[in-house]
Amino acid sequence: MEEAFEARDEVGSHSPAHRNSAHWPSLEQLAIVALDSGRMLMEAGASGKGVQEMVETIAYGLDAEQVDLGVGYASLTLTIQRCGVFITRMRRVGHIGVNERMAGELWKLARRVSRGNQTIEQTRLRLERLSLGGVRHAPPVVAIAMGLACAAFGRLLGLDWRGAVPVFIAATIGQYLRHELLKRKMNVFVCATIVSSLSSFLSDLGAHWIGSLTYATAMISPVLLLVPGVPAINAQTDIIDGRPSLGIARAVTVIMILVFIALGLWFGQMPLDHWHLP
Repeated sequence: MEEAFEARDEVGSHSPAHRNSAHWPSLEQLAIVALDSGRMLMEAGASGKGVQEMVETIAYGLDAEQVDLGVGYASLTLTIQRCGVFITRMRRVGHIGVNERMAGELWKLARRVSRGNQTIEQTRLRLERLSLGGVRHAPPVVAIAMGLACAAFGRLLGLDWRGAVPVFIAATIGQYLRHELLKRKMNVFVCATIVSSLSSFLSDLGAHWIGSLTYATAMISPVLLLVPGVPAINAQTDIIDGRPSLGIARAVTVIMILVFIALGLWFGQMPLDHWHLP
């Protein structure tokens, strides 16, 4: 688990007596545990309101008296108080994805903590185990499922059955490539461009080759796996919930991803135009 770094320490008095208070070590651990739960939920794709509820549930369940959380797109800042002593800590937020399994496990843990069934150390150990990752589907399985989903979306958009075959193949390849690129820490926008370009090119070329009459739809369908649906919903939710800075940051990220997807589609179409395919 990442090491927390200190934004600033605040106590009722800055004297050494207060800094050496018996409450200080446990309060430090409490703040780190609460922030870690919020960071993990944020990275799992939760809204700002959900992250705040998570941190408050964990902190109050571990006997905090006052909890103030600042939720940013790239960091969380927490001020927490107990027995007249309070500190402020900050936590960096990593890549934000979508992981409903992780979110569910975190909320199960939060409910146990709120009932008083977990100590600080038990909660910390559970968070560490969750951070190592639970049961995950193999990347090829995820890629095949994504290929089927994109082909199904294509059918809903009017894609004919012949066109569904190259869409399935292109989306499967695109998802697997996306997994490998992100695993290597490639920039998400560059990744979106590469995957969009390759998937659309393969799908359109395959649709022409197989004799599909809906090749335009076939070209668009495999890039649906890149559309950031959950972040777009969270952007609206955060703005409505009174967190405009967080919501706007999410919205800008969504718009940028869509722009790079469109750029990838343009790159994918260029060879086909050169070959004078319709």
